[in-house]
Amino acid sequence: MRKAGLQDLNAVVALAHHRSFRRAAVELGLSPSAMSHAIAMLEQRMGVRLFNRTTRSVSLSEAGEQFLARVQPALADISSAMEAVNQFRETPSGNLRINASEGAVQMIMASVVAEFLRRYPDMRLEIVTSTALVDIVAEGFDAGIRMGESVPLDMVAVSCSPPLRFAVVGSSAYFAQHPAPQTPEDLRRHNCIRTRFASGALYRWEFVKRGQQQVIDVDGTLTLDSQHLIVDAALKGIGIICVNESSIAEHLDAGRLIRTLEDWTPAYPGLCVFHPANRHVPAGLRAFINLVREMKVTFTKDPTLV
Repeated sequence: MRKAGLQDLNAVVALAHHRSFRRAAVELGLSPSAMSHAIAMLEQRMGVRLFNRTTRSVSLSEAGEQFLARVQPALADISSAMEAVNQFRETPSGNLRINASEGAVQMIMASVVAEFLRRYPDMRLEIVTSTALVDIVAEGFDAGIRMGESVPLDMVAVSCSPPLRFAVVGSSAYFAQHPAPQTPEDLRRHNCIRTRFASGALYRWEFVKRGQQQVIDVDGTLTLDSQHLIVDAALKGIGIICVNESSIAEHLDAGRLIRTLEDWTPAYPGLCVFHPANRHVPAGLRAFINLVREMKVTFTKDPTLV
C-alpha cells in the first residue's frame, strides 16, 4: 500500500476543518474534484471511511476523528520544522494567507503588496476579503488586516496606516433640494444610504464632538453592501452617505460631493496587521510586517467600514 503523502494528510485536515470539499480545495489550491479524489483514494488505500458524506454535509467518521487527532499535531510539528529551516534562507518562501476588508487591500495593493511580491518571489500571498470579522486562527489565516478597534485583544497588532476619518457627504443636486444637516440628529430627516455588512448588521453612523458621542441608526430608501456602489449612489443624488474620506477625496476636490458635519467626524486609529500572540511568527509574515513598518504607507483608496 502506498503511504499517504503530506498533501493527502493536509487534505484530511482541511476537509475536517471546512466540512466542504469546495472550501477545502480552495485552501489547498486544488479543484474540488481533485480534492474529492485525493480523499477517496486515501480511504481506499487505508480501507476505512474517514468522512461521512451526504448530498448536504461532510463530517468525520469515528475512524476519521481518531486519525485526525494523531495526524494534526504531527503535521503541525512538520510545519514548524520546515519553517525553522526557512529562517536560514536569504529570502522566505512558502504561503502567506491574510484576511482583510476589500478597501484595506486596495489601499496597500500598490505599495506593500506589490513590493512584498517583488522582494520575495518565492512567497505565495493569498488575501481573502470580507466585511465580516472572522476568527483568523479557526479559518486558517496567518494574519488579518482590520481597523485597530476591531482587532481582538489576544492578538499582536502592528499599525499599518495613518489615522483615518469618516466623512458625511451628499451631491450638490441632493443639497439643492434638502438643507444640509447641522447636527447628527438632523440626519433623521434625510434620505441616508445605509451599509449592510456580511454579518447582516447595518452600519450605525458614529459621531463625536467635544467628548459628546452620538450613534445614529439612519434611515433611507436604499441599502447597499458595496462601498463603490454607495459612493456611486451619492454621486447620483440619491441621498447622504458616511464613508472614509480617502474613498471620496477626488469627488470632494472636484465638487461632485459636498461634506457636512465635518466637526462631528474626528480622526480615529487606522488599520492594523494582526496575528496570534501565542504562535511562532513565520518568516513570510515577519517579512510582511517589517515591510509595513518600513514603508510608512500612505493610503489612497477606501477601507470598508469594519
